[in-house]
Amino acid sequence: MSLPFPTLTPDEAAALVQHGQTVAFTGFTSAGSAKFTAPAIARKAKAEQAAGRDFKLGVITGASTGPSCDGVLAGANAVAWRTPYQSDATLRKAINEGRTAYFDMHLSGVAQSVRIGALPKINWAFIEVAEIHADGCAIPTTSVGISPTMARMADKIIIEVNNYHPTDIRGLHDIYEPLDPPHREPIMIRTVSDRIGEAWLRIPPEKIAGIVYGNKCDEVAEFSETDAVTDKIGQNVAEFLAQELRIGRIPKEFLPVQSGVGNIANAVLGAMGANPDVPAFQLYSEVIQDSVIGLMAKERIRFASGTALALSPKMLADYYTDRKFYLGRTVLRPQEISNSPEVIRRLGLIAVNTALELDLGGNVNSTHVLGKSVMNGLGGSGDFARNAYLSIFTCPSIQKDGKISTVVPLVSHMDHSEHSVQIVATEQGVADLRGKDPRQRAELIIEKCAHPMYRDILRETVRMAPDGHHFQHPDIAWRLHKRLQETGDMRKEA
Repeated sequence: MSLPFPTLTPDEAAALVQHGQTVAFTGFTSAGSAKFTAPAIARKAKAEQAAGRDFKLGVITGASTGPSCDGVLAGANAVAWRTPYQSDATLRKAINEGRTAYFDMHLSGVAQSVRIGALPKINWAFIEVAEIHADGCAIPTTSVGISPTMARMADKIIIEVNNYHPTDIRGLHDIYEPLDPPHREPIMIRTVSDRIGEAWLRIPPEKIAGIVYGNKCDEVAEFSETDAVTDKIGQNVAEFLAQELRIGRIPKEFLPVQSGVGNIANAVLGAMGANPDVPAFQLYSEVIQDSVIGLMAKERIRFASGTALALSPKMLADYYTDRKFYLGRTVLRPQEISNSPEVIRRLGLIAVNTALELDLGGNVNSTHVLGKSVMNGLGGSGDFARNAYLSIFTCPSIQKDGKISTVVPLVSHMDHSEHSVQIVATEQGVADLRGKDPRQRAELIIEKCAHPMYRDILRETVRMAPDGHHFQHPDIAWRLHKRLQETGDMRKEA
């Protein structure tokens, strides 16, 4: 097929990008991440810096990307600022050392922020596709993210055609970009499998500066196997949901599930799939990961909607081999649709996300260690937690061989307030915080979720608190965090 766009090498494409510009890359996790040109941009950055010239860029993505994007750019000290979510260790180090400015955002709002000018104008967009036609109609690969908005708002576009992905995956994607207020219309998704858009990503052909060809699998690493702790967390959540179903607080046909990413999320989905009292269910989430495909093959997950198909190389190969089966059971949407508060509320999702720490009032920290060092970012957890039918947060009760309690008097950084958190679960048990006042929540979290070695310490904290509706006080709020800084162990006084 002859195309009217020039073919470029990665270095030729990188030569077009200039210091101080804002670039946008496709990708949501490593799935669908633009991965051919970023290493060339990193090489250019190093060469410019070696010659005594500045070279840094502003970077916008859908969420995190792979090592061939975030990793190489951060390693070249080429990222002046970055938004939204990230998960690369090199980039995280640059952020925490203050070399890269980073601002976290709810993922549902990124595309709108680009459209209305709340974020800087995108000078260059790098968009990975499986196929593109002369009129600019393209088949995305394994993610959508903010690609429709990138394509419409960027000054110029480099297309990365990744031949690893088959071209006959048309129908996997449902591309729909809403109007902005006051002209926005209802998002007419009434069931998980509803489609409201097009199978194509429309890219203005006049903006396409060139095409870079390559062949590379997504850089999605396999998660480590679940262990006794994560398995127990998963079982606790699954048993709680089965009980809610028996009581009638979850309807008998069950509800769609949203799940975060990682080992605990895999353990929760696995336990739900293995529990005979939990019926086969649907997923309306951001990321479709290995555990989802495994349960789909067993017909325990009936349909999955997300914005990224973040599969390990082996699982992605299996998906493509059996794509006739899977394509009828999966759909990828823009993240402002996968994470839409309107749709989340309408469908009545059971949202399960992971906490770094939680406090006795029911507040959750998802992002910052000791309140200062960012891990990854907020991601879409806020989109789902605030609007879910049932909002669940999970974490182990202890870390570092017991030196750290993840249940603390007051979180060191708050991402989700007590008003968005209904259920908390650790390997110790499940605390249902609905209809409980602050002191009742504290008692329940201590008894059900805190590790036994910390329960007396936490009870003492509550007893020390002065009278008031909330038991917190500056002298006790970060008592355990202070112990950790002074002694390296939350159990030990200095």
